[in-house]
Amino acid sequence: MSTLLPSISLLQNTNALTNKKSSIIRLSMCAAALFMVGCTKQTPVENSLMESSSSAKTEKELMSEPLTGKPVVYQVFTRLYGNTNTTNKPWGTIAENGVGKFSDFTDIALQDIKSLGTTHLWYTGIPHHALINDYTEFGISNDDPDVVKGRAGSPYAVKDYYNVNPDLADNPQQRLAEFEALIKRTHDNGMQVIIDIVPNHVARDYQSLDANDPTQAALLPKNRQFGQNDNTQVEYDKNNNFYYVVDSEFAVPDAINGYQPLGGEQHPLADGMFEEKPAKWTGNGSRLAKPHANDWYETVKVNYGVKPDGSYDFPALPEHFADKSVTEHYAFWQSQNAAEIPDSWIKFKDITQYWLAKGVDGFRYDMAEMVPVEFWSYLNSNIKHINPNAFLLAEVYNPSLYRDFIHLGKMDYLYDKVDLYDTLKDIIHGKTSTAQIAVDQAKVMDIEQHMLHFLENHDEQRIHTDDFAGTPEAALPAMVVSTTISRSPTLIYFGQDVGEQGAENAGFGQATRTSIFDYVGVPAHQRWMNNGAFDGGQSSASEKSLRQYYQTLLNLSHNAPALTGEYYELDSINRLREQAENEANSSTDSLSLNANINININANNQYNDSTFAFSRYNEEQFIIVVTNFSSSDKASFTLSLPTELISAAKLTAAQYQLVDLLDDKKQSQQLSINQAAAGTISIKLNPLESQVLAVDL
Repeated sequence: MSTLLPSISLLQNTNALTNKKSSIIRLSMCAAALFMVGCTKQTPVENSLMESSSSAKTEKELMSEPLTGKPVVYQVFTRLYGNTNTTNKPWGTIAENGVGKFSDFTDIALQDIKSLGTTHLWYTGIPHHALINDYTEFGISNDDPDVVKGRAGSPYAVKDYYNVNPDLADNPQQRLAEFEALIKRTHDNGMQVIIDIVPNHVARDYQSLDANDPTQAALLPKNRQFGQNDNTQVEYDKNNNFYYVVDSEFAVPDAINGYQPLGGEQHPLADGMFEEKPAKWTGNGSRLAKPHANDWYETVKVNYGVKPDGSYDFPALPEHFADKSVTEHYAFWQSQNAAEIPDSWIKFKDITQYWLAKGVDGFRYDMAEMVPVEFWSYLNSNIKHINPNAFLLAEVYNPSLYRDFIHLGKMDYLYDKVDLYDTLKDIIHGKTSTAQIAVDQAKVMDIEQHMLHFLENHDEQRIHTDDFAGTPEAALPAMVVSTTISRSPTLIYFGQDVGEQGAENAGFGQATRTSIFDYVGVPAHQRWMNNGAFDGGQSSASEKSLRQYYQTLLNLSHNAPALTGEYYELDSINRLREQAENEANSSTDSLSLNANINININANNQYNDSTFAFSRYNEEQFIIVVTNFSSSDKASFTLSLPTELISAAKLTAAQYQLVDLLDDKKQSQQLSINQAAAGTISIKLNPLESQVLAVDL
């Protein structure tokens, strides 16, 4: 299939020609290029800014300048990012398949990440989790392959929250210091640091080690070992960290589909047994001493004061606390008797405060909805008391809980997976109409700024698979909608920007998702990385073109001010073709829908179930976003803008020239607004083409 992408100049967009704010952002992107391929020719505005900034700011200061506007989160699987080994042997060891290190995140690498518009870098797999490698010389116990998924292990089976994965360090003895240095490097490159916290469960063999360094040892809470004070003679106690299957020993699940730990490789601990008596409940809530192979058997469920019958054993939030500030939530919990707070709550408060003190700027919470919302009120209000700007992102999949987690749980952001992500994927598969996008957005309009958008993350299938889009280009309309439809952050997963397939049979992990359980290389990303040059030196022309598109699109989060403004959906109005045509036969030149909405009619319109349009606007800028999801058909139509939108955006009867922020080489489009304050734009879209048409106000 041919690549259908607009022609884009690297590190350049239309606003850079007209907007100082855009030019400053472009200079930030050029800071990355100074390490790599060099900047494209500057505009006069940029030359002036470069001259003034060079006298006022050093290159280092320019590199550290944070981007403003809508947040962009770059998720990186830390273990895989810097790995240059291309062997990809199933179940391969570190020696065979290689592994990435903290030190791979050089200034060159970090500026390359920042050039995608990144404001927050989510390092996945940082806390020390169970894995199959021998670090006993550093005082670390070996993990049992019978309760570890894969050889490299799941990053969501944390073994020690007060240290980091030794695989990631050049010197495992200094692993914590190496991560602290990476935090500083990330900050020095103008981005903030997010790590995972997994409150629902921990590894079956959780062991928080003592620190050798007296300074580090002083930072470790004495009550940090999960289960150390548990009463194991009862199934439940409020201050137990775990639930117990009393008088029963844990048994390793029966294997299914011929599964063998480490692919059948001999290992002294791979004997089908793991000693745990009494058995604990499994992470996904299984109460069986012998869980099923499909259960999260490598983890144990953490107890938050929720009794086995589902009732709560902790203070309830007062009525109407959804309307209270995070400061008021903090004051409420401070007023409670300390004995009423379950021990697990305190342990996770201590964990997050430990990492905040080390410079971490926020947390991504795994499976947040499996933990009561009152705990989140307690934890997040404590975090915000220390760092009011902490970035708090939660994995929640139940739409009925969204508002509780935002207003009561004091989350900043939730995944918009169940509605928008699923809808965009269904549109690509031809299962639903683009009209569903407007429906989904309407559901969350009161919380839209809290709903983080993505097309890839470590849990989801790669775009470049038959199970998703087939080609990277086929998902670009979805990516444009996802990035521009709201004020919320956009998340991009490493390798997405160069069309990574995730096609490897890595061992425990299977194709379509880049494995989070194995040591593996990431081929398209490795080609872009080019042995640490991060210049696309080994990338194909289509991979480079794709990355340029992502770079231009994601940086609109910072140089298109309308994206922090209002949203108006144009889809439903432009689907009224039949009614418009009927009224056209009555010789009218406009269609009145109600007292506030008036549109120009457009008979024989080609706006259809593969096209979608909406507007974003504020006092600085007016934008129309149009997309064509069809991979085979062009779309040509006259887009109608109602009087309600024209009035809200404070436009007047005139001709406006709109430029496409995704392609500055295109001829400008004309927006015509008549005396009745109804607007029209003539739109022509190639297959899979999107346009972000803008005029500065």
